[in-house]
Amino acid sequence: MSDTNDAVGGQANETGAAPGMSILAQYIKDLSFENPNAPGSLQPQEQPKLDINVNVSAQPMGEDQFEVVLTLTASAKTSAMTVFAIELVYGGLFKVVGVPQEHIHPFVLIECPRMLFPFARNILADASRNGGFPPLMIDPIDFAALYRQNLEQAPQGEARPN
Repeated sequence: MSDTNDAVGGQANETGAAPGMSILAQYIKDLSFENPNAPGSLQPQEQPKLDINVNVSAQPMGEDQFEVVLTLTASAKTSAMTVFAIELVYGGLFKVVGVPQEHIHPFVLIECPRMLFPFARNILADASRNGGFPPLMIDPIDFAALYRQNLEQAPQGEARPN
């Protein structure tokens, strides 16, 4: 279990609802796969360097509802060329209930992307395979550690969004 579950404590809040979430919708907002040097990129002369970036954002969409967006970018490059570049912006609409207000921020930015990630990972694997490469299999992401890292990097005094 994550630190977030410990913070929420698994206890009902003042309304009596047990903490939880439901996924109302999942969707691709943007998907881009570039293979600019094909067919030469399909047989690179050296092992490409893979660079992967992850970003999570969220915004309220009404009472107890949040849109969570997971952005995954990956590029493979050799010293001579870009082998491929891929970007996926994958969103989900979540209904969150029973979570105390002070825990909503970490809950939405840790637990919601954790639910979206396997689907996004599969889309990236399929897109890279369909582009002529082995499936891009991204290792599981520790969204709690990513959340803590982003908090540490935020400017002092910056308000946290709900």
